[in-house]
Amino acid sequence: MTKSKHARRFFLIAALLLSNLVQAQTTPVFRLGIAPHTSARIILEMYQPLRQKLEKELGIPVEVVTASDFTEFAKRMLRQEYDIAVTTGHQARLSQTDAGYIPLLTYSADFRAVALVPDGSSIKSAKDLKGKPVLGLSPSSLVTLWGQHWLKQNGITEPLRYVSASDSVARLVLTGDAVAGFTSLANYQSLTRDVQSKMRFLVISEPLAGRVYMLNKRQSANKEKIDVALTEFADSSEGKAYFQKYKLDGYRKLKPKELEAMDPYASEVRKTL
Repeated sequence: MTKSKHARRFFLIAALLLSNLVQAQTTPVFRLGIAPHTSARIILEMYQPLRQKLEKELGIPVEVVTASDFTEFAKRMLRQEYDIAVTTGHQARLSQTDAGYIPLLTYSADFRAVALVPDGSSIKSAKDLKGKPVLGLSPSSLVTLWGQHWLKQNGITEPLRYVSASDSVARLVLTGDAVAGFTSLANYQSLTRDVQSKMRFLVISEPLAGRVYMLNKRQSANKEKIDVALTEFADSSEGKAYFQKYKLDGYRKLKPKELEAMDPYASEVRKTL
């Protein structure tokens, strides 16, 4: 093969590789951001059916992404890294006021914070926690913020220890690394029955604004398609199985002023960022 043919072949291969690279960089990807309420593995598994539905409706690749903790998730959300952000009400409110995200819907099941202790624990009230290790999720998690308020109201001012996922809270409480831990009722219900049977509630909160679907304003032109996708998903066998498995009871529209009620908690998140 002559030098000119070698050179021509080289440039053809280089041009093909460059074309593929440019195409990969310009192909739009829709990012479904899920707050890290449990491990990344479980989040990816939970949201696969919805990812597939959105991908079919929008006609572009959809990725399920999360973050290392709630604080990092909030930072990425405010940097507009998510096309839909699914997060608890206080961060949803923050995304609305500070980054222009648009509320879509939430789950029908009540969202509550709970404090878990081992079933045979001597801990009976908040005062029994004084001077003892108590767990929360990251400082900007709604269940953590609610838990800190509850502790303060009961005269407990010691700081919480933070862990990255709700399933870790239950495990660490049962192994004696902490005497109690805050998580959501939904995440407690997602634990195995064996683990649930070994725990009891020290306190259960009033209903709070739970996981809310927030649409990035840059996707406002696709809102109708996304609304259709969510409605069809809720009516599908895959959607019904999803709601039943995770005890979410389907979707519902947000109530008037429901997000506005989260302003005090949203303000606390803003201070941590």
